[in-house]
Amino acid sequence: MSKGWQIGRVAKETGLSVHAIRFYERQGLLKAPARSEGKFRVFDEEGVKQLKFICKAQELGFTLAEIRELTVLRNTDSPACSHVRDLLSKALGRVKEKARELLRLQSDLKLALRKCNRDLKRSGTKREKRCPVIEELEHASGSRGT
Repeated sequence: MSKGWQIGRVAKETGLSVHAIRFYERQGLLKAPARSEGKFRVFDEEGVKQLKFICKAQELGFTLAEIRELTVLRNTDSPACSHVRDLLSKALGRVKEKARELLRLQSDLKLALRKCNRDLKRSGTKREKRCPVIEELEHASGSRGT
């Protein structure tokens, strides 16, 4: 990679879209790469490493602002474990809340499925009446002022 990589190759290497790479550059998460004579972005090895760092940080649930902080810490020689621990704790809290939301959603879906199964069992071979779940959804959307 002595001459550098153009954005398409970097996108393949990192699994990011070209749009995402440009977005990270605009957000200041990535140093602006050099440009070729034809004005194409030319990424060096460090730029590719930074993009992979951003990807992994996002997989761990860090926000863009937190990734910006992690990038600063990555580029300095200061001991940063306590700060990183605090960021990890925040990310873990968000994941736990999301897990609680998903469990609530799972419970709601199971309840709705039981209602459908019960209604279908009651109706047997008779012509079905309107689905009770659709009735509930319709009632809920009407009660919110829509």
